[in-house]
Amino acid sequence: MKQLHQAAADWLESIDLVATDMDGTLTKQGLFHPDLLAMLWRLHRAQISVVVVTGRSAGWVQGLFEYLPLTGAIAENGGVLYCDRNREGTVLCPPCNRQELAQLFVQIQREFPQLTPSADNAFRITDWTFEIQELSSAQLAHIAQRCRSQGWDFTYSSIQGHIKPATTSKQRGVLWMTAHAFSPPVTPAKILTLGDSLNDADLLNPAVFPHSVGVANLKPYLLDLPAPPTWMTEKAELAGFLEAMELLLAHRPIQASKSKEHSPDTDAANTARH
Repeated sequence: MKQLHQAAADWLESIDLVATDMDGTLTKQGLFHPDLLAMLWRLHRAQISVVVVTGRSAGWVQGLFEYLPLTGAIAENGGVLYCDRNREGTVLCPPCNRQELAQLFVQIQREFPQLTPSADNAFRITDWTFEIQELSSAQLAHIAQRCRSQGWDFTYSSIQGHIKPATTSKQRGVLWMTAHAFSPPVTPAKILTLGDSLNDADLLNPAVFPHSVGVANLKPYLLDLPAPPTWMTEKAELAGFLEAMELLLAHRPIQASKSKEHSPDTDAANTARH
């Protein structure tokens, strides 16, 4: 794993799509910042597709997809996908009984009574989430084992634990979307992935995505990852994302005919979805 500023120009010039985690990668202290929106529009003008890949609920993510200049959005750790070809969402796993997931959470809560359900469970389709409340790695591993013993899977980020089907993952979501929702399909060699936590592990796997980037706040989780990302930014959270995007844009100059600055309102009028 190397610092991103050491990256060679040749592969940066080949990137067509950015697949990025959201919380802890696009946020600054838990919030969106004006610098993020400005960067998303710069990427849009440079014709670089952006797909948000997050553990947040389908309801939240569909709203973000409608209002931000995104090419696609993947919710619930790969469970639900949104793109222009299917704005209502594509569910990438068989229908699951969320009541069973809720009952499993109640069992877990008996062992860890400090756990509380996440506020966005009402807007979820494929999983059940709870606030992890500073659980230790050993406790999280115990919860994962309990979920898997009952036929489910478990992953977690810096903020939430996710009880989910074993068939969903961020990696599968990105590979499905780039193969089926893009024409021509986008190969992993043309994708830059970014993340900050353990539920980004398969999104950052360099064996699948050779141009994977961890923002600096991923460092506490490095020993727990099956494989580290190819690159690491010097800065954390949104600042790390911006660091990576500035480097990418430096090697993806906008043609002179397209270099005129447009306001988001102008671009939105030209690319309106409704």
